[in-house]
Amino acid sequence: MFREILYSLVFALSVAAFTKTRSPRVRQSILLVGSYTLYLSWDAWFAGVLLASTAMNFLLGERLRRMPTQIVLTLGILLNLTLLASFKYLPEIAVNIPFSSLQRFAHLALPLGISFWTFQAMSYLFDLYRGEELDPSFVEFALYMAFFPVTISGPICRMPDMLPQFRSQTPTPWADIGRGFARIATGILMMQLARLLGQGILSGDGINRGFDQATRWGGADVWCLAFGYGLQLFFDFAGYSHIAIGAAKALGFTLPENFARPFQSTTPSIFWTRWHMSLSFWIRDYIFLGLATLRREMWWRNFVLVLSMVLFGLWHKATLLFLLWGCYHGVLLVLHRLFQQFERMIEEKFQRVPPALLWTPLAWLATATLLSLGWIFFRANSLPQAFQMLVAVFSSTSYRSHFLSGSLYALVFALAAAYAAVILVNDVLDRYTAAPGTPPANAPAGIAAAFARHRWYWIPPLYALALIVVLIVTHAQDAGAAQFMYRRF
Repeated sequence: MFREILYSLVFALSVAAFTKTRSPRVRQSILLVGSYTLYLSWDAWFAGVLLASTAMNFLLGERLRRMPTQIVLTLGILLNLTLLASFKYLPEIAVNIPFSSLQRFAHLALPLGISFWTFQAMSYLFDLYRGEELDPSFVEFALYMAFFPVTISGPICRMPDMLPQFRSQTPTPWADIGRGFARIATGILMMQLARLLGQGILSGDGINRGFDQATRWGGADVWCLAFGYGLQLFFDFAGYSHIAIGAAKALGFTLPENFARPFQSTTPSIFWTRWHMSLSFWIRDYIFLGLATLRREMWWRNFVLVLSMVLFGLWHKATLLFLLWGCYHGVLLVLHRLFQQFERMIEEKFQRVPPALLWTPLAWLATATLLSLGWIFFRANSLPQAFQMLVAVFSSTSYRSHFLSGSLYALVFALAAAYAAVILVNDVLDRYTAAPGTPPANAPAGIAAAFARHRWYWIPPLYALALIVVLIVTHAQDAGAAQFMYRRF
C-alpha cells in the first residue's frame, strides 16, 4: 500500500508540474528525482545496480559516438549481458548445479525491471553504432533508463523516440491528461480481471489452482487452462501496459504500444506483431534482421527465426520450459512461412484464392489453437507436468471426463465473450463517430451514432459497475494483494 500511495503522489505532483513548467531541465529533474524515489522504495541495492548500469552505458555511448566500431559495440553488449545474466540466470544455475563456489549466488535478488532497462541500454548502443544522431546528457540518459512509468516492466522504449520528448518545452495538454487517465482506468479493470481469472469465482477455483494444485486433467481441462491462462496473462500485462502508457501520456509522453488485439490474429506472424510488441520488435530489429542478412539461403533465415524466438523465451527465464516455448513459436513461424509458399504456389497453379468468408475463421481457429497449446510450456511448473497435460490433449479418452470446476469453464468463456463484445462495440462506435470538423449535416445519424456521440455519458457508469462487481468478487475471497504476473521476468 505504501508504494501505491508513493507512486500516486509522485505521479500527481509530476502531472501538476508538467501542466505549468516549460523548462526541459526542470521537468527532467522532477522526473528523475521522482523515478529514483520510487525505485529506492523497493531496495537501495536495486537503485545502485540501475545507477551503475546507467553510468556504464552512458560512457560506452560516449565512446561509440566518437568511435562507432564493432569492438566497442561488442564490449558494450557483452557487459550488459553479463550484468543481466549475473542477476537473472546465475541464481537459477546456482540452485540447480551443486557447486559450492556458486552457492553464494543462489539467493541473489533480481533488480526490478533489469530485463527491460538493460534492453533499452543495448538498443541505445546499437542505434549509436548504426549512425543515429543521439547526444543525451547524463541526466537525460539516466531518465531514459529510470523513467518511472516503464522502469519495472516496460514497454521497452528507444532513445530516438524519447530524447525529443525529454527536451520538449510544451506543457502537457489537458486532452492528453484525460486520455492518460482513461487508459489508466482501462488498465486497472483489466488487471483486476486477470486476478479474477487467477483466483476463480469461488476461492481457489481459478487458473492458478488448475496449474499449481491439480494433478489430473482431462483434455477439455487442459484447453480451458491453456486458453484461460493466455487470457489471464493478456489482461494482466496489457492492463499494466495501459497504466504505464496512460501515466506517460498524462505527463505528455507517447510510449510504444505493447498490445494490439492479439486474439484477433489469423496467423502466428500477425500474433507476434500484436503481442508484447516492444520486445518482439526489439528482437526483430536488433537480432533477427542483423543475423538474417549474413547469409541469403532460406534455411539460414529459418534457423535465425527459430534462434530469435528461443532467445525471446530465454529472455523470460533460463529454463528448459521457456527454451521449449521459444523453440515452439519459432517452429510455428517457420511452418507458417512454408505454408505461405505452398499457398502461393496453389494460387498460381489454379488461379483461385480461397474465399475469405470461409478461410479467415479457419485461420483464426487454427492460430488460436496453436497459440493456446504453447501457453502450456510458458505456465507449467515442470517439464513432467507440461508433458502430462500435452498427453491429455492428444488422448481421445481423456475428453470423457474433466476435473476442473464448471465455474472456471464458465468464467473463461464469459470473459472471452465479454472481451470480444467490447471490441465489437468499440469498432461500431468508432465507425459512427464523426471526424473532427465534420459539418453537422454530414455527421452519421441513427441510434448507433447517438450512442457514439454521447459515449462519455454511458461508458463510465458501465465501467464503474464492472469494476465494482469484479472487486467485490476478488476481494471477498481474501486471497491477498494482487501480484503483477510479468514482474518476475
